[in-house]
Amino acid sequence: MTTVEINFDGLIGPTHNYAGLSPGNLASANNAGAVARPREAALQGLEKMRRIMDLGVHQGFLPPPFRPTTDPLRAAGFQGSDAEVLQSAAQVDPPLFRAIFAASSMWTANAATVIAEADSGDGRLHIVVANLASMLHRAVEAEDTHQVLRSVFADPSRFVVHPPLPLGVHFGDEGAANHMRLAASHGAPGLNVFVHGKPRGGQFPERQALRASQSVARLAGLTEDKAVFALQAGEAIQAGAFHNDVVAVANETVLLAHPEAFDRADALFDAIRARLPAAEIIEVEDVGLPDAVSTYLFNSQIVTRPDGGMTLVLPVEAQENAVVWDALHRALAGCRAIDRVEVVDVRESMRNGGGPACLRLRVPVGEAARAAIHPGYLLTPARWDRLAGLVERRWPEAVAPGDLLEPDLWAAARAADAELRTFIHAA
Repeated sequence: MTTVEINFDGLIGPTHNYAGLSPGNLASANNAGAVARPREAALQGLEKMRRIMDLGVHQGFLPPPFRPTTDPLRAAGFQGSDAEVLQSAAQVDPPLFRAIFAASSMWTANAATVIAEADSGDGRLHIVVANLASMLHRAVEAEDTHQVLRSVFADPSRFVVHPPLPLGVHFGDEGAANHMRLAASHGAPGLNVFVHGKPRGGQFPERQALRASQSVARLAGLTEDKAVFALQAGEAIQAGAFHNDVVAVANETVLLAHPEAFDRADALFDAIRARLPAAEIIEVEDVGLPDAVSTYLFNSQIVTRPDGGMTLVLPVEAQENAVVWDALHRALAGCRAIDRVEVVDVRESMRNGGGPACLRLRVPVGEAARAAIHPGYLLTPARWDRLAGLVERRWPEAVAPGDLLEPDLWAAARAADAELRTFIHAA
């Protein structure tokens, strides 16, 4: 049975804006209040998806939940029509009002953790929806994400879609951004590396709880030989690496990481090599944490092409930084697996704190499981063309902070959402 990896990217929504909602995310904080460009943002994301498709890698997408949603506002006691609820929340609780406009579901690396069929206890693909409990604007996504993933992966004989973990920040779970899988191939049994934080003080919060990662492993039925738990370095978090995927990325036998990504990195690397002797662990030397975070060098994608080679997909910011670019090429000079580098422009996402890796959820599936995925969420060149045309017609060109108060934006977002749902269900 042939197993392939499908990258499910988050389609950037029509209310994409820069509200600076995420403490510890330096790009988000530094660009708070700027004018966002939702149409350009979504088209940049789609162009990245097309580049991945052109490499011969399977590509899907996840739609943004409808925003602005009034459900959390009504649960908080606001009453009346949708317009009345939104207007009242804007006056009474501005942070909550801004949170329900967030387009942060675009970063599907935080949507869930995916455990491969070859690793799980029952041979099915397990998807544990992230609760995103540490950030208000992300926590309101969790139930929407659960519903859409149940639609994409609806066949219970092939997939198990678990609801978000309970108990809030005590089980704070931020999804695949803190999970890496190393294996001889996508279809071979692998080692699941769960990276977590712990309370250590500091300016920025540590978002992934160890007990959340342990819970994900238990829910998927992982045995001890298929899971390892690693502590993220506190220095990395305080430098702005709020998720592990800002300082490390893995694909099959390759792990590319910053030297200061992990606490006790040597012990982690020894555990990986013990279970996967063919692993190539590449640390990019001579790049400080500030440069790693500002360029999102490690928030890149490594994908395996049909010819067996690997391509590293980087944000253009990494190429524009001479120190980073030179250090990367020195590090890759001895790499057997990565033989190609592609640069993509996702600047609108980068300005809000998410690079190429943030925008995708990796799903390894065998032939039978792939056939069971809802086709409305998979892309072909023809469907990509239709989706890009939809974005060009319906997504607003610009959104300034004050525009969130405008009923015209609410109406435009509703029209875009309706046409997108029609596109999905017409497949």
